[in-house]
Amino acid sequence: MGQLSVKDLTSLYYLTRKDIEAIFEKTRELKDKLRRGESYEPLRGRSMAMIFEKPSLRTRVSFEVAMTQLGGHAIYLKYPVKAPEEVRGFLSDVHMAEPLKDIARVLSRYVDVIVARTYAQETVDKLARYADVPVINALTNDLHPCQTLADLYTVLEKKGRLEGLKLAYIGDGGCNTAHSTMIGCAKMGMDITIGCPSSPDGRYEPRELYLKWAKEATEESGSKIEIVHDPVRAVEGADVIYTDTWVSMGMEAEMEERLRVFPPFQVNAELLKHAKEDVIVLHCLPAYRGKEITEEVIEGPHSVVFDEAENRLHTQKALLVLLLTEG
Repeated sequence: MGQLSVKDLTSLYYLTRKDIEAIFEKTRELKDKLRRGESYEPLRGRSMAMIFEKPSLRTRVSFEVAMTQLGGHAIYLKYPVKAPEEVRGFLSDVHMAEPLKDIARVLSRYVDVIVARTYAQETVDKLARYADVPVINALTNDLHPCQTLADLYTVLEKKGRLEGLKLAYIGDGGCNTAHSTMIGCAKMGMDITIGCPSSPDGRYEPRELYLKWAKEATEESGSKIEIVHDPVRAVEGADVIYTDTWVSMGMEAEMEERLRVFPPFQVNAELLKHAKEDVIVLHCLPAYRGKEITEEVIEGPHSVVFDEAENRLHTQKALLVLLLTEG
Protein backbone atom coordinates (compact mmCIF):
# COMPACT_ATOMS: atom_id res chain seq x y z
CA MET A 1 0.00 0.00 0.00
CA GLY A 2 1.26 3.45 -0.90
CA GLN A 3 0.53 6.76 0.80
CA LEU A 4 -3.17 6.92 -0.13
CA SER A 5 -6.05 5.14 1.59
CA VAL A 6 -6.71 3.06 -1.55
CA LYS A 7 -4.65 0.66 -3.69
CA ASP A 8 -6.25 1.75 -7.00
CA LEU A 9 -7.83 4.78 -8.62
CA THR A 10 -10.89 3.43 -10.41
CA SER A 11 -13.11 6.36 -9.35
CA LEU A 12 -12.75 9.49 -7.24
CA TYR A 13 -15.62 8.10 -5.18
CA TYR A 14 -13.18 5.82 -3.35
CA LEU A 15 -10.72 8.60 -2.50
CA THR A 16 -11.12 10.56 0.71
CA ARG A 17 -10.85 14.32 0.75
CA LYS A 18 -7.55 13.84 2.59
CA ASP A 19 -6.33 11.65 -0.30
CA ILE A 20 -7.16 14.34 -2.86
CA GLU A 21 -5.52 17.03 -0.74
CA ALA A 22 -2.39 14.84 -0.51
CA ILE A 23 -2.36 14.48 -4.31
CA PHE A 24 -2.60 18.25 -4.70
CA GLU A 25 0.15 18.88 -2.14
CA LYS A 26 2.44 16.43 -3.94
CA THR A 27 1.48 17.95 -7.31
CA ARG A 28 2.57 21.38 -6.14
CA GLU A 29 5.87 19.96 -4.86
CA LEU A 30 6.65 18.05 -8.06
CA LYS A 31 5.64 20.90 -10.35
CA ASP A 32 7.95 23.24 -8.45
CA LYS A 33 10.82 20.73 -8.64
CA LEU A 34 10.38 20.39 -12.40
CA ARG A 35 10.37 24.14 -12.94
CA ARG A 36 13.55 24.48 -10.87
CA GLY A 37 15.17 21.78 -12.99
CA GLU A 38 15.61 19.41 -10.04
CA SER A 39 15.91 15.72 -10.81
CA TYR A 40 13.46 13.57 -8.84
CA GLU A 41 13.31 9.88 -9.69
CA PRO A 42 11.61 7.93 -6.89
CA LEU A 43 10.31 5.37 -9.42
CA ARG A 44 13.67 4.42 -10.92
CA GLY A 45 13.52 0.76 -11.87
CA ARG A 46 9.70 0.71 -11.85
CA SER A 47 7.54 -0.12 -14.88
CA MET A 48 4.03 0.88 -15.93
CA ALA A 49 1.78 -1.01 -18.36
CA MET A 50 -0.72 1.12 -20.29
CA ILE A 51 -3.70 -0.80 -21.71
CA PHE A 52 -5.55 1.42 -24.18
CA GLU A 53 -8.74 0.43 -26.02
CA LYS A 54 -9.19 4.09 -27.02
CA PRO A 55 -6.53 6.17 -28.78
CA SER A 56 -5.34 9.27 -26.96
CA LEU A 57 -3.08 12.32 -27.08
CA ARG A 58 -3.02 13.91 -23.60
CA THR A 59 -3.62 10.75 -21.58
CA ARG A 60 -0.94 8.66 -23.27
CA VAL A 61 1.72 11.36 -23.51
CA SER A 62 1.15 12.77 -20.01
CA PHE A 63 1.36 9.32 -18.38
CA GLU A 64 4.42 8.25 -20.37
CA VAL A 65 6.24 11.51 -19.67
CA ALA A 66 5.20 11.34 -16.01
CA MET A 67 6.71 7.89 -15.58
CA THR A 68 9.85 8.89 -17.48
CA GLN A 69 10.40 12.03 -15.40
CA LEU A 70 9.99 9.94 -12.24
CA GLY A 71 12.73 7.58 -13.41
CA GLY A 72 10.47 4.72 -14.51
CA HIS A 73 9.50 3.07 -17.78
CA ALA A 74 6.13 2.93 -19.58
CA ILE A 75 4.92 0.13 -21.88
CA TYR A 76 2.03 0.98 -24.23
CA LEU A 77 -0.34 -1.91 -25.04
CA LYS A 78 -3.08 -1.56 -27.64
CA TYR A 79 -6.13 -3.61 -26.67
CA PRO A 80 -8.98 -2.83 -29.12
CA VAL A 81 -11.38 -5.57 -28.00
CA LYS A 82 -14.46 -3.34 -27.94
CA ALA A 83 -13.22 -0.77 -30.41
CA PRO A 84 -15.61 0.68 -33.00
CA GLU A 85 -15.05 -0.07 -36.68
CA GLU A 86 -12.98 3.04 -37.35
CA VAL A 87 -10.19 2.01 -34.97
CA ARG A 88 -10.12 -1.75 -35.43
CA GLY A 89 -7.14 -1.39 -37.73
CA PHE A 90 -4.80 -1.28 -34.73
CA LEU A 91 -2.71 -4.39 -34.21
CA SER A 92 -3.38 -5.59 -30.72
CA ASP A 93 -0.47 -6.14 -28.34
CA VAL A 94 -2.74 -8.06 -25.96
CA HIS A 95 -4.31 -11.35 -27.08
CA MET A 96 -7.96 -10.54 -27.74
CA ALA A 97 -9.30 -13.82 -26.37
CA GLU A 98 -7.35 -13.80 -23.10
CA PRO A 99 -9.49 -13.27 -19.97
CA LEU A 100 -9.00 -9.95 -18.21
CA LYS A 101 -8.35 -11.66 -14.91
CA ASP A 102 -5.43 -13.52 -16.49
CA ILE A 103 -4.07 -10.33 -18.06
CA ALA A 104 -4.26 -8.59 -14.67
CA ARG A 105 -2.46 -11.37 -12.85
CA VAL A 106 0.24 -11.80 -15.49
CA LEU A 107 0.96 -8.07 -15.73
CA SER A 108 1.17 -7.94 -11.94
CA ARG A 109 4.20 -10.27 -12.19
CA TYR A 110 5.93 -7.91 -14.65
CA VAL A 111 5.03 -4.30 -13.81
CA ASP A 112 4.41 -2.07 -10.81
CA VAL A 113 1.26 -0.25 -12.00
CA ILE A 114 -1.39 -0.67 -14.70
CA VAL A 115 -3.01 2.32 -16.42
CA ALA A 116 -6.17 1.48 -18.38
CA ARG A 117 -8.16 3.59 -20.85
CA THR A 118 -11.19 1.52 -21.83
CA TYR A 119 -14.76 1.67 -23.03
CA ALA A 120 -16.45 -0.16 -20.15
CA GLN A 121 -15.97 0.85 -16.53
CA GLU A 122 -16.32 -2.85 -15.73
CA THR A 123 -13.01 -3.50 -17.53
CA VAL A 124 -11.07 -1.21 -15.19
CA ASP A 125 -12.93 -2.51 -12.15
CA LYS A 126 -12.12 -6.11 -13.11
CA LEU A 127 -8.45 -5.33 -13.72
CA ALA A 128 -8.28 -3.75 -10.25
CA ARG A 129 -10.04 -6.73 -8.68
CA TYR A 130 -7.50 -9.25 -9.98
CA ALA A 131 -4.27 -7.23 -10.20
CA ASP A 132 -1.81 -7.28 -7.32
CA VAL A 133 -0.49 -3.86 -8.34
CA PRO A 134 -2.29 -0.49 -8.47
CA VAL A 135 -4.69 0.07 -11.37
CA ILE A 136 -5.43 3.60 -12.56
CA ASN A 137 -8.53 4.54 -14.55
CA ALA A 138 -7.24 6.71 -17.38
CA LEU A 139 -10.80 7.07 -18.80
CA THR A 140 -13.85 4.92 -19.36
CA ASN A 141 -17.20 5.74 -20.93
CA ASP A 142 -18.47 6.43 -17.41
CA LEU A 143 -15.64 8.15 -15.54
CA HIS A 144 -12.48 10.23 -16.05
CA PRO A 145 -10.92 10.66 -12.58
CA CYS A 146 -7.40 11.66 -13.68
CA GLN A 147 -8.83 14.50 -15.74
CA THR A 148 -10.83 15.75 -12.77
CA LEU A 149 -7.77 15.77 -10.54
CA ALA A 150 -6.02 18.02 -13.07
CA ASP A 151 -9.12 20.20 -13.42
CA LEU A 152 -9.56 20.76 -9.70
CA TYR A 153 -5.87 21.39 -9.19
CA THR A 154 -6.03 24.03 -11.94
CA VAL A 155 -8.94 25.73 -10.17
CA LEU A 156 -6.98 25.61 -6.91
CA GLU A 157 -3.99 27.25 -8.60
CA LYS A 158 -6.08 30.01 -10.16
CA LYS A 159 -8.54 30.68 -7.32
CA GLY A 160 -6.50 29.74 -4.26
CA ARG A 161 -9.25 27.49 -2.90
CA LEU A 162 -11.94 25.01 -3.88
CA GLU A 163 -14.40 25.02 -1.01
CA GLY A 164 -17.28 27.43 -1.50
CA LEU A 165 -16.69 27.98 -5.21
CA LYS A 166 -19.32 27.23 -7.85
CA LEU A 167 -18.56 25.23 -11.00
CA ALA A 168 -21.06 25.16 -13.87
CA TYR A 169 -20.74 22.17 -16.18
CA ILE A 170 -22.38 22.99 -19.53
CA GLY A 171 -23.27 20.31 -22.09
CA ASP A 172 -23.63 16.55 -21.78
CA GLY A 173 -24.30 15.83 -18.11
CA GLY A 174 -24.25 12.09 -18.76
CA CYS A 175 -20.66 11.86 -19.98
CA ASN A 176 -17.59 10.61 -18.14
CA THR A 177 -16.13 14.07 -17.52
CA ALA A 178 -19.37 15.38 -16.03
CA HIS A 179 -19.67 12.36 -13.73
CA SER A 180 -16.14 12.65 -12.37
CA THR A 181 -16.33 16.45 -12.11
CA MET A 182 -19.54 16.15 -10.11
CA ILE A 183 -18.01 13.61 -7.71
CA GLY A 184 -14.76 15.58 -7.36
CA CYS A 185 -16.51 18.88 -6.67
CA ALA A 186 -18.76 17.24 -4.10
CA LYS A 187 -15.74 15.71 -2.33
CA MET A 188 -13.93 19.04 -2.15
CA GLY A 189 -16.84 21.24 -1.05
CA MET A 190 -17.48 22.95 -4.39
CA ASP A 191 -21.02 23.62 -5.55
CA ILE A 192 -21.75 22.25 -9.02
CA THR A 193 -24.58 22.96 -11.42
CA ILE A 194 -25.02 20.73 -14.45
CA GLY A 195 -26.59 22.66 -17.32
CA CYS A 196 -27.72 20.11 -19.91
CA PRO A 197 -30.49 19.55 -22.46
CA SER A 198 -33.62 17.77 -21.32
CA SER A 199 -34.81 14.57 -23.00
CA PRO A 200 -37.61 12.07 -22.30
CA ASP A 201 -35.14 9.37 -21.29
CA GLY A 202 -32.81 11.68 -19.35
CA ARG A 203 -29.83 10.61 -21.46
CA TYR A 204 -28.12 14.00 -21.14
CA GLU A 205 -28.36 14.05 -17.35
CA PRO A 206 -25.94 12.33 -14.94
CA ARG A 207 -26.48 8.61 -14.46
CA GLU A 208 -28.28 7.71 -11.27
CA LEU A 209 -25.35 5.84 -9.69
CA TYR A 210 -22.88 8.69 -10.10
CA LEU A 211 -25.39 11.28 -8.95
CA LYS A 212 -25.93 9.13 -5.86
CA TRP A 213 -22.19 8.95 -5.22
CA ALA A 214 -21.85 12.72 -5.55
CA LYS A 215 -24.79 13.39 -3.25
CA GLU A 216 -23.25 11.10 -0.64
CA ALA A 217 -20.10 13.24 -0.76
CA THR A 218 -22.09 16.46 -0.32
CA GLU A 219 -23.46 15.17 2.98
CA GLU A 220 -19.93 15.37 4.36
CA SER A 221 -18.64 18.43 2.49
CA GLY A 222 -21.78 20.58 2.60
CA SER A 223 -21.65 21.45 -1.09
CA LYS A 224 -24.68 21.54 -3.40
CA ILE A 225 -25.54 19.79 -6.68
CA GLU A 226 -28.13 21.15 -9.09
CA ILE A 227 -29.27 19.96 -12.51
CA VAL A 228 -30.92 22.53 -14.77
CA HIS A 229 -31.84 22.72 -18.44
CA ASP A 230 -31.07 26.40 -18.93
CA PRO A 231 -27.40 27.29 -19.55
CA VAL A 232 -27.84 30.89 -18.42
CA ARG A 233 -29.30 29.80 -15.11
CA ALA A 234 -26.52 27.24 -14.74
CA VAL A 235 -23.69 29.78 -15.01
CA GLU A 236 -25.21 32.47 -12.78
CA GLY A 237 -22.67 33.24 -10.06
CA ALA A 238 -20.22 30.66 -11.41
CA ASP A 239 -16.53 30.89 -10.58
CA VAL A 240 -15.72 28.17 -13.11
CA ILE A 241 -17.39 27.12 -16.37
CA TYR A 242 -16.53 23.70 -17.77
CA THR A 243 -17.51 22.13 -21.06
CA ASP A 244 -16.57 19.10 -23.15
CA THR A 245 -17.29 17.75 -26.61
CA TRP A 246 -20.94 17.08 -27.41
CA VAL A 247 -20.08 13.81 -29.19
CA SER A 248 -17.75 11.63 -27.15
CA MET A 249 -15.71 8.80 -28.66
CA GLY A 250 -18.02 5.87 -29.34
CA MET A 251 -21.13 8.07 -29.73
CA GLU A 252 -20.64 8.86 -33.41
CA ALA A 253 -24.01 7.26 -34.27
CA GLU A 254 -25.71 10.00 -32.21
CA MET A 255 -23.81 12.86 -33.85
CA GLU A 256 -26.65 14.23 -35.98
CA GLU A 257 -29.10 14.35 -33.08
CA ARG A 258 -26.56 15.81 -30.66
CA LEU A 259 -25.55 18.56 -33.07
CA ARG A 260 -29.22 19.48 -33.27
CA VAL A 261 -29.86 19.43 -29.50
CA PHE A 262 -26.74 21.00 -27.99
CA PRO A 263 -26.14 24.39 -29.75
CA PRO A 264 -28.04 26.38 -27.06
CA PHE A 265 -25.45 25.03 -24.60
CA GLN A 266 -22.44 26.47 -26.40
CA VAL A 267 -19.93 28.25 -24.13
CA ASN A 268 -19.56 31.63 -25.79
CA ALA A 269 -18.89 35.25 -24.83
CA GLU A 270 -22.58 35.95 -24.27
CA LEU A 271 -22.92 33.08 -21.81
CA LEU A 272 -19.85 34.22 -19.88
CA LYS A 273 -21.55 37.56 -19.17
CA HIS A 274 -23.91 35.76 -16.78
CA ALA A 275 -21.09 34.29 -14.66
CA LYS A 276 -18.75 36.13 -12.30
CA GLU A 277 -16.43 38.67 -13.90
CA ASP A 278 -13.35 36.64 -12.99
CA VAL A 279 -14.80 33.31 -14.15
CA ILE A 280 -12.33 30.80 -15.56
CA VAL A 281 -13.16 28.37 -18.36
CA LEU A 282 -12.11 24.72 -18.48
CA HIS A 283 -12.22 22.21 -21.34
CA CYS A 284 -10.60 18.77 -21.15
CA LEU A 285 -9.82 18.75 -24.90
CA PRO A 286 -10.02 17.96 -27.74
CA ALA A 287 -12.12 21.07 -28.32
CA TYR A 288 -14.35 21.52 -31.36
CA ARG A 289 -14.30 25.27 -31.83
CA GLY A 290 -17.60 26.65 -33.02
CA LYS A 291 -19.53 23.81 -31.41
CA GLU A 292 -19.33 23.36 -27.60
CA ILE A 293 -17.00 26.37 -27.24
CA THR A 294 -16.12 29.33 -29.43
CA GLU A 295 -12.67 30.32 -30.62
CA GLU A 296 -13.14 33.65 -28.84
CA VAL A 297 -13.60 31.98 -25.46
CA ILE A 298 -10.99 29.22 -25.65
CA GLU A 299 -8.36 31.72 -26.78
CA GLY A 300 -9.64 34.50 -24.53
CA PRO A 301 -8.59 35.85 -21.12
CA HIS A 302 -10.94 33.60 -19.14
CA SER A 303 -9.56 30.38 -20.60
CA VAL A 304 -7.15 28.25 -18.55
CA VAL A 305 -7.55 25.27 -20.87
CA PHE A 306 -3.87 24.78 -21.67
CA ASP A 307 -2.74 25.20 -18.06
CA GLU A 308 -5.36 22.55 -17.31
CA ALA A 309 -3.89 20.25 -19.98
CA GLU A 310 -0.39 20.72 -18.57
CA ASN A 311 -1.60 19.81 -15.11
CA ARG A 312 -2.51 16.32 -16.32
CA LEU A 313 1.23 15.65 -16.22
CA HIS A 314 1.79 17.05 -12.75
CA THR A 315 -1.22 15.51 -11.00
CA GLN A 316 -0.53 12.10 -12.54
CA LYS A 317 3.09 12.25 -11.40
CA ALA A 318 1.80 12.93 -7.89
CA LEU A 319 -0.69 10.07 -8.14
CA LEU A 320 1.99 7.61 -9.28
CA VAL A 321 4.35 8.61 -6.47
CA LEU A 322 1.66 8.32 -3.80
CA LEU A 323 0.40 4.96 -5.06
CA LEU A 324 3.82 3.40 -5.52
CA THR A 325 5.89 4.70 -2.61
CA GLU A 326 5.43 4.62 1.13
CA GLY A 327 6.76 8.09 1.86
